[in-house]
Amino acid sequence: MSEKIIVSRDLGVLRLLMNRPEKKNALDREMYRALIAALDGAARDETVHAVVFAGAGGNFSAGNDLADFRDFAPGRDIAPGAEIGAEIFPALTFVRAAAAFGKPLVAAVSGDAVGVGTTLLFHCDLVYASSEARFTMPFIDLALPPEGGASLLVPQRFGMAKASQYLLLGESFDGAEALRLGLVNALAPSEGVLDLAMDAARRLAAKPSQALFAARRLMRGEPNDILSRIDAEAALFAKALTSLEARERFAAFFASRTR
Repeated sequence: MSEKIIVSRDLGVLRLLMNRPEKKNALDREMYRALIAALDGAARDETVHAVVFAGAGGNFSAGNDLADFRDFAPGRDIAPGAEIGAEIFPALTFVRAAAAFGKPLVAAVSGDAVGVGTTLLFHCDLVYASSEARFTMPFIDLALPPEGGASLLVPQRFGMAKASQYLLLGESFDGAEALRLGLVNALAPSEGVLDLAMDAARRLAAKPSQALFAARRLMRGEPNDILSRIDAEAALFAKALTSLEARERFAAFFASRTR
């Protein structure tokens, strides 16, 4: 398993710590593959009853490493379908795995949660955050459509007005707003967020597993609709990555970092 993803176990809980603090835990291909492998193993491991996502160094995740987008090679098959994930976007395979995962997912969020760092949370059952956490879905500003099922899940959770504010305008919001909108279950000081999430995950793991998993499945329904939306978004995302608008946005981003 990649050192950029630190995997640990605690009383039926699998903790996945994104460990690239110098990049605010921006997810690269290596990290996605490690997360995919961890979720696959957790799904098959009868001793794992809940999974916790967390970030090292004071941030949850700055989202997808934009170097992967900048280096995207045009001219590939971008028809909708799950196979696009393995061939083009490990990120797609990861969010599909999270959306279809049959056991509770919990997240501990402090600092920045950008892009997939926010959209992942819509696939979690419980989310705990610090008041200072900053959630941003800047897809449109990068000339890209939403991903991870956000175009479906954000309006469902937030309502259309707030979804437009945070997806179309790309505005950031803090932990208090995330709590008000129903994305977050509770707030804690930054140093206590992981403890709060781990405590909740241990409580879940201590419950009768068959009843827990069945209740979760009934609450969420079959994942086909969300998986179909994730695939449709991915096809549009792949096309957008090769657009002139997107290439200009990426070039400007990387130019600003070298000044």
